[in-house]
Amino acid sequence: MVPTREEALSLLFDYTKTDSLRKHALSVEAVMRGYARKFGEDENLYGLAGLLHDFDYEMYPNADQHPYVGNKILAEKGYPDSVMQAIMGHAPYTKVPRETRMAKCLFACDELTGFVIAIALVRPTKLAGMEVSSVKKKLKDKAFARSVSREDIANGIAELGIPEAEHISFVIKALQDNATILGLD
Repeated sequence: MVPTREEALSLLFDYTKTDSLRKHALSVEAVMRGYARKFGEDENLYGLAGLLHDFDYEMYPNADQHPYVGNKILAEKGYPDSVMQAIMGHAPYTKVPRETRMAKCLFACDELTGFVIAIALVRPTKLAGMEVSSVKKKLKDKAFARSVSREDIANGIAELGIPEAEHISFVIKALQDNATILGLD
């Protein structure tokens, strides 16, 4: 039996104490659920992958630990292989191929979602009225949110096979639809 969202939230909160990383998990979950609906896929599985992709990062931040330790924990708790495979693939250094649509979505959403949130945090209107052109302009500004990998964003979009503007628009809209939960309204 697949663990519930409530069980996943409990696991997230057990391992992740900072509000910013918890909100990142919730934001990636929101976008992943949106893509599951768009593609007619299992919304719960996509949501679990988004919610838990970084749950171990705070305690195990090194590349030889994250997401390996987290995936071991997920296996012990009975999470589906598809969720664990997607989580492993979201970190390019694991060299785990992203073969499923869920894995490709997670990789394409992770960095871009964080980037869009970073933009929202410096805007007076947060997510409201955010345009694709604003995101594309900020992507060119290497000084803005410099820790966000532009290469991973570009590679994720290419792997997902959706035009850049369409993907950015989708991410913005999914986050706008969840702005209250994310504290960005």
